Amino acid sequence: MKKFLLAGVAAVALASGAQAADLGVARAPVAAVVMVPVFNWSGVFVGAQIGYGWGRNTRENTLPFINSYNSRGLLGGVHLGYNHQINNFVLGVVADIEAAGISGNDAGLGGSIDGARINWQGSLRARAGIAFDRALIYATGGLAFGGINYTTNGGGLIDSFNRTRAGWTIGGGVEYAFTPNWTAHVEYRYTDFGRASSPNFPGNLPVSGGFGYQTKTTTHTVRLGVSYLFSTGPSAVVARY
Repeated sequence: MKKFLLAGVAAVALASGAQAADLGVARAPVAAVVMVPVFNWSGVFVGAQIGYGWGRNTRENTLPFINSYNSRGLLGGVHLGYNHQINNFVLGVVADIEAAGISGNDAGLGGSIDGARINWQGSLRARAGIAFDRALIYATGGLAFGGINYTTNGGGLIDSFNRTRAGWTIGGGVEYAFTPNWTAHVEYRYTDFGRASSPNFPGNLPVSGGFGYQTKTTTHTVRLGVSYLFSTGPSAVVARY
């Protein structure tokens, strides 16, 4: 009888051990969701920029006579804009105004020294880009305008006149936020100011001993700028597990 009781106790013990083994080790606790803040590009921004420009001026006379010459120089000014971020996409508008010294002449190629100088310029543009947290890659384009002085110096006679030109500009850049409010960017733009006419163009009338003409001015510019962003809301968040 004792043998049967001992056998029964042993069977119960073995069954309990097997069940405990089937249950396995205790599960590790599930990691909580971590909400990581992401930089928010939305808001008004204001800043300043400096840069360098080079371009091409093509002069067409009523003789007819066509010649071209290069121009180059420094520029600098201020800008004001607004960004709105939707997920990773950033849309916005920006306006800028700059003093410039982009000038050049043809060194007397056509018998007179013809020159052009951009004294100031500005733009009103749209921006669209993709944000990678604190980095923003964007394209930009819109209206360009500027004040240009044109000169002709031949035979001791000087013809000089100013024109405010309107045209278009397009380009792109990269911007990085190095603090919650301060950003820095590098930007390239191509600008076409169109054609400016001398006072007597297109008539074949003398202009200070010469003839009326048109000059087409285009530029390439590279700028470095800094901006202060007035954020309009909290940072976006991304869930990580």
